[in-house]
Amino acid sequence: MISRRTLLKQFSVLPLVGALFNKGSLITNDLRAQVLRRDYFKELGMRTFINAAGTYTALTGSLMEPEVIEAIKYASNEYVNLDELQDKVGEQIAAMLHCEAATVTAGAASAITLGTAGILTGLDEDKVIQLPDLTGMKSEVIIQKQHRITYDHAIRNCGVRLVEVETRKDLEAAINEKTAMMWFLNANNYVGHIRDEEFVEIGKKYGIPTFNDCAADVPPVENLWKYTDMGFDLVTFSGGKGLLGPQSAGLLLGKKEYIQAARLHAPPRGNTIGRGMKVNKEEILGMLVALEIYLEKDHESEWKNWESQIKLISDAASSVKGVKTEIHVPDVANHVPSLRISWDQDKVKITTEEVREKLRKGHPSIETVGGEESVDITTWMMLPGQERIVASRVREILENARDS
Repeated sequence: MISRRTLLKQFSVLPLVGALFNKGSLITNDLRAQVLRRDYFKELGMRTFINAAGTYTALTGSLMEPEVIEAIKYASNEYVNLDELQDKVGEQIAAMLHCEAATVTAGAASAITLGTAGILTGLDEDKVIQLPDLTGMKSEVIIQKQHRITYDHAIRNCGVRLVEVETRKDLEAAINEKTAMMWFLNANNYVGHIRDEEFVEIGKKYGIPTFNDCAADVPPVENLWKYTDMGFDLVTFSGGKGLLGPQSAGLLLGKKEYIQAARLHAPPRGNTIGRGMKVNKEEILGMLVALEIYLEKDHESEWKNWESQIKLISDAASSVKGVKTEIHVPDVANHVPSLRISWDQDKVKITTEEVREKLRKGHPSIETVGGEESVDITTWMMLPGQERIVASRVREILENARDS
């Protein structure tokens, strides 16, 4: 493989090309960057892909907007006080999202741990150092059984015991002097027996702080203030999903007293449960800019574009005899136009996993999701034009597998 150094040496012996890189260049800085751009992933022996799956951490979330990348580059060349930056950015975010206070965290899971820790300790710095030893503190967090997921480990990091409930009667009976918090998974709002507004109402009735995990719940944009307006004391969103911010950043929003307490557990403080949850100046500024851009978007136009893209792929897949498609929008999390593709495997002789593997190993590589019954696709993480490539490849694979 030709190296960058060799490439530059070759350019230097060419009169025209060499001159282009001197002062007063005939080409722009952007073009120079394109000529010299290294393909790092290729050098590592890795393939990039079209993201037809969604904002999954394993697939590296979303792509940042150019303005976010510029903000990150800007911050990387300057020194600032980390706490002061969090103060200033938090104030702006809180104003934009109509809440008392806000802070940027190292993702939504980090926000859950820091928020839980803040509720447990308040502003008592001795208790901050003491965690996860809960001696002298409340030690239980109530959660609906239908809201248990692997990410609730972020709560258990603080040493608490999760108390599972199913009905309102169960929940009220579970509240006692040990109850520190009530935790809600927004994605499962329609799965549990106790819905969001009732959950908040119970929390207020008994004076128990409520925390809503909304990690994947943007869009719609109004969710960014809906749940703090509803009365949840703390709410978190992932930064690297629908907001198109840094993947390792997130937002913790809510009551000022709890945000201040959560900050005591976060870097730059060292002797805390959240020391490893560092968010740097580049991510903090990048998250602010990502949020500014997101709020200014034409969300209606963006939605119509996603619908058009999904329909294009749906029409291409359903043009194959024996193939069925279903366009749907999840009720809460990942609330975007989505596509399920299924088929009669007696007529189209290929499994869903085989289709996903062919898409993954093809050129270009395409990542999708789904189970044994369907191949599932979204377009909101695609670059313009990639929906046509996906539509063509899906149709080609299914058509080639059809029993003629």
